[in-house]
Amino acid sequence: MLLVRSWSSKLLPFSITRSGRPFSLRAFCMAAEGTKVKKRVGTHNGSFHCDEALGCFMIRLTEKFCNAEIVRTRDPQVLDTLDAVLDVGGVYDPTRDRYDHHQKGFHEIFGHGFTTKLSSAGLVYKHFGLEIIAKELNLDKTHADVCHLYLAVYKSFMEAIDAIDNGINQYDTDHPPRYVNNTGLSSRVGRLNLDWLDPDQSPEKENEAFHRAMELAGGEFLENVRFHARSWLPARSIVMETLSAREKVDASGEIIQLKQFCPWKLHLFELEEALKIEPSIKYVLYEDDRSKHWRVQAVAVSPDKFESRKPLPSPWRGLRDDELSKEADIPGCVFVHMSGFIGGNLTYEGALAMARAALKF
Repeated sequence: MLLVRSWSSKLLPFSITRSGRPFSLRAFCMAAEGTKVKKRVGTHNGSFHCDEALGCFMIRLTEKFCNAEIVRTRDPQVLDTLDAVLDVGGVYDPTRDRYDHHQKGFHEIFGHGFTTKLSSAGLVYKHFGLEIIAKELNLDKTHADVCHLYLAVYKSFMEAIDAIDNGINQYDTDHPPRYVNNTGLSSRVGRLNLDWLDPDQSPEKENEAFHRAMELAGGEFLENVRFHARSWLPARSIVMETLSAREKVDASGEIIQLKQFCPWKLHLFELEEALKIEPSIKYVLYEDDRSKHWRVQAVAVSPDKFESRKPLPSPWRGLRDDELSKEADIPGCVFVHMSGFIGGNLTYEGALAMARAALKF
């Protein structure tokens, strides 16, 4: 007897916001409720992984497959009848909505500078990610903000899922890891598989577990998208404006002032490269929200390094207040860190004077 494991199209309970307004997946999928013929999306039965759980979740966020039924089987005759197939079937053909990555000769990547081999989730995101992001932002797919988030979400979230599923190590080394890390999303999804000691290994219970995996992976995907829409994108705009005004701060173009503090570091490196800014930024000035003093922070050599491009001068390091002001010959100095990566002054003018003096060392 042919066994087809299917999962009914229960609407997922996530609530998200779009452009500051409440929004739910239930509302998004209401149009699909009234369709006469419901789309069916297939993936394999048996043990599941993060990539197909997330891929099934994401594809149901699209207009084409909204509210689709999930069919879990490995039977090729059944797979051939389905509207889309993920992570099984041995075929990658987006024109037929076939998104497997296990077959010989598969080397598809996301592109845009990324070289990691894609999993089924990565394939779904590559072909439908722009649509999903556009719906979250309530913008057209061609809008620049949509394109920025499309790449940022792949970099910060999707690429790791692709790499883990394809067995790609994070570091090029033959040394064993110093510790075991089973806290990542892929590990947590994996633990939702039925325990081998569970006496009930029925298809129904397995599908319930897969449903939970979809909710877990999909919920974290949406959280990542929301973070980038609410926080990452506004910060990028602030850093862009700051870079455009750099020569108004100092003629050297190597000092910038944040009018509003935000997470600026990663954006600075990416925008410097994209805009081909030369010379590179050496110092960032911003007001500390708590003390209302001004900070002068040296830019690191790269996002993952502590070493600064041009640390604050060694004679200043470790000094505070009047002693520092005397050494620097700048009034209002508060401190300079022992490493020289950051210092402070009571005023913006004082912080700018510190940065300008540091450039000359």
